[in-house]
Amino acid sequence: MFPVSSGQPLIWGVTVSLFMTGALAVRRLSPALALGIAWAGAIMQMGLGLNPMPSNIAIFAVLYVTAAYGRRWLFWAGFASAVLGALVITLYLVLATTFVQGGLSLATVSVAAVTLVAATFALLLAWTAGALVRASTRARENRAAQERAEAEAVAEQERVRIARDMHDVVAHSLAVVIAQADGARYAAASSPAHDGSAPDEVAVHALATISTTARAALADVRLLLTQLRHSQADGPQPTLADLEDLYAQVRAAGVAVTVDIDPMPRAEVPAGVQLAVYRILQEALTNALRHGDARAVAVTQAWHPDRVELGVRNRVPDGAVPHRSGHGLIGMAERASLVGGTLRAGVESGEFAVHAALPIGAGR
Repeated sequence: MFPVSSGQPLIWGVTVSLFMTGALAVRRLSPALALGIAWAGAIMQMGLGLNPMPSNIAIFAVLYVTAAYGRRWLFWAGFASAVLGALVITLYLVLATTFVQGGLSLATVSVAAVTLVAATFALLLAWTAGALVRASTRARENRAAQERAEAEAVAEQERVRIARDMHDVVAHSLAVVIAQADGARYAAASSPAHDGSAPDEVAVHALATISTTARAALADVRLLLTQLRHSQADGPQPTLADLEDLYAQVRAAGVAVTVDIDPMPRAEVPAGVQLAVYRILQEALTNALRHGDARAVAVTQAWHPDRVELGVRNRVPDGAVPHRSGHGLIGMAERASLVGGTLRAGVESGEFAVHAALPIGAGR
């Protein structure tokens, strides 16, 4: 060993041990500070010419935490410290002593090489153990993040399903209620009773209240749909056979719905296309009730071998601007897109027209 270490006061050994103990104590609170303290203690130890001490084991713990819990720069600083520390240990324990005692020899170089390999292996082993713990921790965090993302995706799908059902069922029903209440109120207010007396003010007021309440409910539904962005999801699965019920419901609201189907379907229509046709027509009729002059609505269907073409037209009140934003038109476009079709909507010759082309059969 370094001969100058003999005869050093005990106080120096205790001081170096305190440095190493301090580095060990703060290694989890601040790995960077622990690495700095360990280097300061090692430099002091070599400067005083002290022999290796049991407290030097703290160096392995410090290298471990730099790799396991340090930031990226500290991670690589720990690696550099392990390599540099092995070189410094070799110079201090072997080569410096050899120069003091009279020069190098083949045996001395061999001992230095073995010492360098052993020191590098020992220090890098501690650092590598920390790196493995770091990788394991990152893997657990990634798995937890993936599980959270999957849970959020499931919740989002559920919100999507609820929003779609609300839009397709609740909003449509409220629009029909509003149209019926308004029609009945106007009829009651403008027509005398059977006995020739004045219209029943109580009935008119009640119908007005129904209309106002339904409009408020519809506004609340649209507000919820703003928060629950809707798209295709599982829900009620109506078919073409349910279209007659849809037309009957709209006619009951006082709307003259004419339906022209030419040509008729010649083969079994895929369930997805049937659902898209129903939802697009349902939304188009709801928009006619809500925004247009819904006294007359024309519906056309043309079932070609490779596609079905849908059309819904109704007059636009003078000066009225149809709503071109919101969930209705977006929902219809999504329904068409999901089955590979297209949809356009806009004012044509004083009428608001919805046109959709959905592929079927070979066209899909």
